[in-house]
This record gives sequence, structure tokens and C-alpha cells, in this order.
Amino acid sequence: MQALVFGAGNIGRGFLGQLLWEGSYEITFVDIDQPLVTALNDRKGYPLRLVDGQGPTQNIQIDRVSAIDARNTEGVCSAFSRSDLVLTSVGVSAFDKLAPVIAAGIMQRRQTDVPVDILLCENQWRASEMMLELLLPRLSGDERNFLETSVGLVEVVVGRMVPRPSKAVLAEDPLLVVAEPYHLLPCAKEMFRAGIPPVSGLEAEDNFDAYVARKLYLQVAGHAAFAYLGYPGHEFIWQCVEDSTVLNQVEPALDEAERALAAKFGFKLDDLREFTAEMLQRYRNEALGDTVERVAQDPMRKLRPEDRLIGAANMCLECGITPIAFARIIRSALRYDNPHDAAAVTMQRRIEEQGMLDFLRSHCKIAPNSELERLILTSE
Repeated sequence: MQALVFGAGNIGRGFLGQLLWEGSYEITFVDIDQPLVTALNDRKGYPLRLVDGQGPTQNIQIDRVSAIDARNTEGVCSAFSRSDLVLTSVGVSAFDKLAPVIAAGIMQRRQTDVPVDILLCENQWRASEMMLELLLPRLSGDERNFLETSVGLVEVVVGRMVPRPSKAVLAEDPLLVVAEPYHLLPCAKEMFRAGIPPVSGLEAEDNFDAYVARKLYLQVAGHAAFAYLGYPGHEFIWQCVEDSTVLNQVEPALDEAERALAAKFGFKLDDLREFTAEMLQRYRNEALGDTVERVAQDPMRKLRPEDRLIGAANMCLECGITPIAFARIIRSALRYDNPHDAAAVTMQRRIEEQGMLDFLRSHCKIAPNSELERLILTSE
């Protein structure tokens, strides 16, 4: 079987590549990094190192790999037309550049009349709607019909943590990826058009929105909370978790999210608390080397109205839970002033120029004189 993966970065190679390799797929990566493409083609694979901070390190050699330069539209479309499964891991900010290539692939694929599913591994709620909006203007009537009936835009929850490679890792091997061993890939069952593929770790879920919300408002929000509350005193996330002052501020927020998720989606509270305990243990993975700077980067995006922090706080309010702890974390995110983070610099400039109140209303879309606005402005 053939799999085409857009994006040969950390998640593409550090997670999707392993799951496809375990499912006996031949894997073709598409990427704009020409040296990376050349190296993958020369070596026909790459090394993956799984570290959990407790058990032994696991080294895996991922093979059956090739790569195509993303600018080679003809080559990418040809690969798209013959692939059994397509996956994306490029970040939704790159969707506008990816959509024309996928649209061209759909045009070519329609000639074969063979259905295909595209797994959108982007950690973005409603990623399928974003992609669909970009594809439709580029397709004719017949091609749109083929898209609707035979191309699945399947949303996925990516749970594995794969930090940027350190200088030491790059010096050891430029293709080496270091990741945690977390192995599950929940996806939206109803979005498939070609059938559930035999991908290792893939879990097709009926109530998919619940899994997205759990990931975004518990796991991802907790991750961000440690980063913003741990800045500037700590370099690594594991240090933030071990700092009782930080942990004592994050745990109440996780409790708020757990109770809201249970109320809104029907999760059992004990199951959510077990999930959180496992999550905290994963954050303590010192061997992973996950940095505060990586997790906290781009606070403007992480303070959007439906993203991990504001979205979690609004979910709590919707369920009758006052997000006191989340308001404190949001305030910490608003203070994030890393001079090496362009988005943080922009955010601080905007807050200074227009004031905190206007930034909350214009960027975070927080209603004027609302309870959440009051909580954020009065938090320590």
C-alpha cells in the first residue's frame, strides 16, 4: 500500500511515519525542504528514537521511504493519484499553499474514480471545513461531486509530543527524530470515504468532537499553562511540572476543564482524571527535552477565541463552572514577552498601544463587561 504524507517534519516523521510503517505502507513524504527531501531519498528511511523517561529507549529504523519536493507539482499529483491514503502535517497556516496541490491531485484522481481519504493531522478543530473552503473554488462541478462523494477530509487528533530536534540530536544525525512513545491516533469515523485504513494506532471514533475537546482543552491547554506560568524561570516543560508553585496553579485549571468536559460531552470524571494523571507523567519526560519556548511560541494564536485557553475558559462558563484558574493562565499568556518570539513581540506592542481591555475584546473576542473579561483583568 502507498501513503502520501504532506510534511516531513516532527509529526510527519516522528509520528505518522511510524504508524504507517507499522501498517506496512510504502511512505512518500512531500516537503519544501530540498536537503531533507534529498537525504530521505538517498537513505530511503530515517531513524526514530522513542523516549518515555522511565523505560528503555527504543530505536526504530523507518524504511520504505521516499520523498518529493513540494514544488514538483506534477510528481506530487502523480503520487496523489496512486496513493491508497493521504495525510497532511503542515500546519493550517500552510493550507492556502497546500490546497492548490491537493485540488490538482483530486482532478487527476477523478480520472481513476478511486476514492481516497485525506487525514488532516493538524491539531485544528474544523480543519476539514478550512480545507474544503479552499478546495471548492479550484474545482469544477464534476470534480466537486467527486470531492463530496469520494474524498474524505478526515479530522484527526495528534496526541504524540515531538519537540524540535536539539543541536545534539542534529549533530548525531540530521534525520534523527526523538519523540515520546504515545501511539494513539483518534479520528472522525463518519468522515471516511474509502474505508478505515489499516494504520497502526488509528482509532475511528463516533463522538469525535469530544476527543478533540479533550485534547485541546485539557492536554494542549495544560501544556500551554505550564509554559506560560513557568516562563521565564524554566527552560524545559518537565522543570515547570516539578515546580510546585507552577503545578499548584495548573492543577485547578485542569480540574475546571475536567468538570466542564464531563458536563458537556459525557466523559466520566474518573476517566478524565486518569487521563490527566497520565498526561502529567508524560510532561515530566525529561528525556524528551521539550522546551518552554517551543510550547509557549506564538501566543497570539494560542489566545484566539476557540483555541486552548480562551476556548477552555468559555467551555467552563458554558457549563456553569467559573474559570478562575484559567483566567490566571490567560493573564500569564498575555504577559509572555519572549524577545525571540515574533508573535510575542507583536502582542506586547499591541497591548501597549491599544490597552489590555481592547486587545481582549478585539483579538480574543471576549465580550465587553463579561464575567471572563472581569476574571482576566482581576487575576493576579
